[in-house]
Amino acid sequence: MINGQGVRALLGKRIQFYRKQRQLSQAALAEKANISITFLSKIERGIKYPTSESISGIANGLGVEVCELFQADEISVGHRNMLERFKNDVLKTVEEVYKAYGERMV
Repeated sequence: MINGQGVRALLGKRIQFYRKQRQLSQAALAEKANISITFLSKIERGIKYPTSESISGIANGLGVEVCELFQADEISVGHRNMLERFKNDVLKTVEEVYKAYGERMV
């Protein structure tokens, strides 16, 4: 079973993968996501976990859907199910933030 540390590590690796694929520096992505370079570095290394607002900003900065940041290429069915539930919880939180500010999710 994947734990919180595993989720942080997976998220960090996915963010780093997409960032490098798009040839963005940490500074460029941090600016797009409105977070510090230090915080982004810690997220990518699995040390820190971002808020739903930060996850949304990172996904937007990378041009991907939030759910893509939680997808792994080769994981067990149990891990995939847990990540799917976690993703849905994050998306609900993001939707609540948008609703609180009167904006709709696209």
